[in-house]
Amino acid sequence: MHLSMEHKIELGLTEQGTDNLAFAGPEVEDQLRSDSTGVSGTPSRVELAEEVQEEQEEVGKGQELVYSLNDRPPWYLCILLGFQHYILAFGGIIAVPLILAEPLCIGDNNTAKSDLISTIFFVSGLCTLLQTSIGTRLPILQGGTFSLITPTLAILALPKWQCPVAGTPTMDLGNTTTPLATEDPDQLWMTRLREIQGAILVSSLLQVVLGLTGLVGLVLRFIGPLAIAPTINLIGLSLFIEAGKKCGAHWGIAALTVGLIILFSQYLSKVNVPMITYKDKKWTIFQYPLFKLFSALFGMCGGWLVCYLLTVFEVLPSKSDQYGYSARTDINLDAVSSAPWFRVPYPGQWGVPTVSVSSVLGMTAGVLASTMESIGDYYACARLSGAPPPPTHAINRGIAVEGLGCILAGLWGTGNGTTSYSQNIAALGITKVGSRLVLQTTGILMILLGIFGKFGAVFITIPEPVIGGMFLVMFGMIAAVGISNLQYVDLNSSRNLLILGFSTFSGLVLPTWFNSNPGVIDTGVKELDQVILVLFTTHMFIGGFLGFVLDNTIPGSEKERGIKSWRKKVQENGQGHAVNQSCYDIPYCNAIFQRFKCFQYLPFLPSYREPRRKTSK
Repeated sequence: MHLSMEHKIELGLTEQGTDNLAFAGPEVEDQLRSDSTGVSGTPSRVELAEEVQEEQEEVGKGQELVYSLNDRPPWYLCILLGFQHYILAFGGIIAVPLILAEPLCIGDNNTAKSDLISTIFFVSGLCTLLQTSIGTRLPILQGGTFSLITPTLAILALPKWQCPVAGTPTMDLGNTTTPLATEDPDQLWMTRLREIQGAILVSSLLQVVLGLTGLVGLVLRFIGPLAIAPTINLIGLSLFIEAGKKCGAHWGIAALTVGLIILFSQYLSKVNVPMITYKDKKWTIFQYPLFKLFSALFGMCGGWLVCYLLTVFEVLPSKSDQYGYSARTDINLDAVSSAPWFRVPYPGQWGVPTVSVSSVLGMTAGVLASTMESIGDYYACARLSGAPPPPTHAINRGIAVEGLGCILAGLWGTGNGTTSYSQNIAALGITKVGSRLVLQTTGILMILLGIFGKFGAVFITIPEPVIGGMFLVMFGMIAAVGISNLQYVDLNSSRNLLILGFSTFSGLVLPTWFNSNPGVIDTGVKELDQVILVLFTTHMFIGGFLGFVLDNTIPGSEKERGIKSWRKKVQENGQGHAVNQSCYDIPYCNAIFQRFKCFQYLPFLPSYREPRRKTSK
């Protein structure tokens, strides 16, 4: 799950109502009035309830959709809004290959970077079409996930996958699949990428099984905020080294990029730009939250433009060994000129994926984290697109299709998987367009632009400090989103503070120590050594595992653990939906599913009948 700076605010407005007194009813309201005496100058409980009620009414008004889930906007509007969703997801998707370039030993191979960027956009488009057509069928965009970045870096940090140092004699590490420094440089990074592909392919099968068997609900029954918070938090915290390396190329440019992103996303977020449109045979002017929607893009382009001007006027040094050289925009211009106009990514383009137990187990932790994040996104997306809360079969099918998307990503070789993008869900609430067709148009655009080779090559020219500034904000937001899950937990409880502090701190200490002492694990079985090393150098696995075990073994009430309020938030049932439950049906297949009784036992089909639970009085 990838998150922009504004999406939590947008979604948060509609996620606070489940425990509010404003929803209590007339009899409780009378009781509140009788208890409303208080200290002068302090708002009474009734006043607070009325304020919350007014806020919720404003949110309800704001959710009036121009186009709901099943509506079909005009083709030109689909293209414009589809491209907007593409731009919103741009920062998160392009960050993945840029992060992996160095540990994959791609180095200065700009053609390889361009091919990776094109591939991940192409596969993201395919997965978006699958999710909106046969998955949850909600207007939700699929793209690269940071949940798989942490285990990927842990795998590539193993001694046999570390990049050889140029100019030094190579050593035989006892692994015939590891290329020597004197071999083809393409094979150097392709071999490493094939290892990541194999890990993603096999670990994603777990996600498919969880969806097709309906075990998602069973797994989530034991996972609460105290397991999720350290998991997501450590995804962001563990990437600080990558952000520091990029920013260190020129801290001034990185600071400028950060400042521009904060300016557009926060200070100018409420400033609407007047724009003109042609509707109903006349030109009309409307107010558009331009800065709020495109803050990351504007910030990055602003930093990019400044670097271009500094390069043109020869302000930046022209020698590669001088500080600030990496901020020049003319370093990788050959990537654009040498890139083909059209290149169609295909499965197995880097070779046959390789599989090892240690890589698969390490990647499994990332797959589970991605699954937990996506379920909350489904409910939020349904609420903002005018659909009723997704039924069990839609959630199960969505997770299964997401696993299928990760398998496709592994086959094509993006170096990553796919997950739902939260910033695009937030955009639904801003644009008031929740049409499924718009996101399907986005998927088609991503496929077409992924085939256009020079388009991916253009992004290679983005200076490193500009990317570093974007990483600084993005990774910080991911860490903060993990902490935001604690809003449902009783933070006055010493039990919860112990679990949170110990799991988070251990997730930082253990991987750091194991990375500093790579030869300390020696069980006598090489494969077992690799499994232990990958797991104990994956920050999110350590934090999430310890949080999960302690939260489920140390005694504590559901209210204290935050389970009760968290489940209410996720499963909040809104009113006044623009469409009914049929919006989750698989097109052209519903009659067949209803005709045969055997389909009612498959938990991922619309014909599925949930077993009735006995309710205790």
